[in-house]
Amino acid sequence: MGNDLCLVVRTGRIDYLVAWELQKQLVQARASGAVADMLLLVEHPPTYTTGRGGDDRNALFDEETLRRLGAVFYHSDRGGDITFHGPGQLVAYPIIDLKGWNRDVHAYCRSLEAVIISTLADFGISGGRIQGATGVWVGSEKIAAIGVRVSRWVTSHGFALNVEPDLSYFRHIIPCGIRDKGITSMARLLETSVDREAVTRSVVQHFAQEFRRDPTEVTPPELISLAGIRDEEVAGQVNIWY
Repeated sequence: MGNDLCLVVRTGRIDYLVAWELQKQLVQARASGAVADMLLLVEHPPTYTTGRGGDDRNALFDEETLRRLGAVFYHSDRGGDITFHGPGQLVAYPIIDLKGWNRDVHAYCRSLEAVIISTLADFGISGGRIQGATGVWVGSEKIAAIGVRVSRWVTSHGFALNVEPDLSYFRHIIPCGIRDKGITSMARLLETSVDREAVTRSVVQHFAQEFRRDPTEVTPPELISLAGIRDEEVAGQVNIWY
């Protein structure tokens, strides 16, 4: 038996709220069986988000600081505490039905970590896990954050891999609420610019292997059509950002 299909969609840089609303629509479409599993690969403008149960005291900025940074702050419905999204990150939002894989959210998060660890290894970086701390680490520095939501066993949100972001944005938060750990990136560790396209290809390859999926690339407009999204505002915003 062959692997199940997974639609791979690259949106380019997209507003966080647009991506969030798109995910909500896609979760409904996936839960109804209208569309196959999906992997959205995006980048966001400077954005801070905190998850369900996140502690706002981990946000070290005020409104004036946000304006100066050109950033925004949202409370999200994912798991996890505060993090930063911005240019130079590769953000992955899998929309997959765990009923066809493994009905175990913890195993799902560990598999996302495995995808990132394998991707880093392709670039000579030794990533790993820290007991009790979700995400992927290089030594005591986090290189990828994970925060997910699962509704009717369909996933949304996902992970953010620091390829080559401006790490100074992280100075204005206590990332994931962890005070005694740092933040790093592939570019910082390798001391050179990193080919984002090569990183993206690696993520897709290892995601397909880890979740036993057959990746097929489609454009955002094709995804909107395949998923049967009739919300003109959502479709229009996605296409504008794309």
